[in-house]
Amino acid sequence: MISKNELKYFSSLLIKKFRQQEEKFIVEGLKTVEEGLNSSYKSEAVFVTPAFMDSFPDVITILKKKANKVLELKSIDFQKISDTKSPQGIAAVFNKNYPKKNLNDLKDKLVVLIDNISDPGNLGTIIRTCDWFGLYNILITDQSVEYLNPKVIRATMGSLFHINIYDEIYENDLANLKSNGYQIVCADIKGKNIFSYKTNKKTLITFSNESIGPSEMLKSLSDDFITIPGKGRAESLNVSSAAAIVIARLTNEP
Repeated sequence: MISKNELKYFSSLLIKKFRQQEEKFIVEGLKTVEEGLNSSYKSEAVFVTPAFMDSFPDVITILKKKANKVLELKSIDFQKISDTKSPQGIAAVFNKNYPKKNLNDLKDKLVVLIDNISDPGNLGTIIRTCDWFGLYNILITDQSVEYLNPKVIRATMGSLFHINIYDEIYENDLANLKSNGYQIVCADIKGKNIFSYKTNKKTLITFSNESIGPSEMLKSLSDDFITIPGKGRAESLNVSSAAAIVIARLTNEP
């Protein structure tokens, strides 16, 4: 069991200000907790309800071997650290992980850059898509939603723990990457057809807010623009759907 002060502390991690201050975050759900415990992220604690313990005794045995500590919480207390309406009864706190590579040491041929995306579900889905296609470095500008937001984490389905994420990327960071041989290619409605687009250069492929498009800063730094041509009447694609199409195309160039 934990004290009221400890419960208050852990529940505060649902708030961005305290996540950033403490450099810790909460994840929920068995799959995501397991992915975290099997990763390089350091766990602070795992929380389970009595109902979860009764339903999954074998899982509890495994958790006790992998986690720093496993704590039982009454359902009413578990709700205080939960961001979901119908929680599974398992959650964990992890320390924020920093990429081992310096940003200027990146050498991947294709790196995803997130610019001004505000919807947590979209960002989480893009992170999951990158994991599927083997892109393990993502850059996120300071104008985007926080990637440790509980809704972002939930949408990644555990992929968060497989990806190196460089957050709070600024204009000077992008300028430095360009000087290190990267071109910035921006997904935009007025770009070149992605299905005939080819590049032999190291590329930062950028996805932005679908409503307002790329920021002026990003437009000024971009070397090229690509788009997905449509055939129907929809105004645009959801950015996470567009990202999946573009990433699939660029990671499978003929």
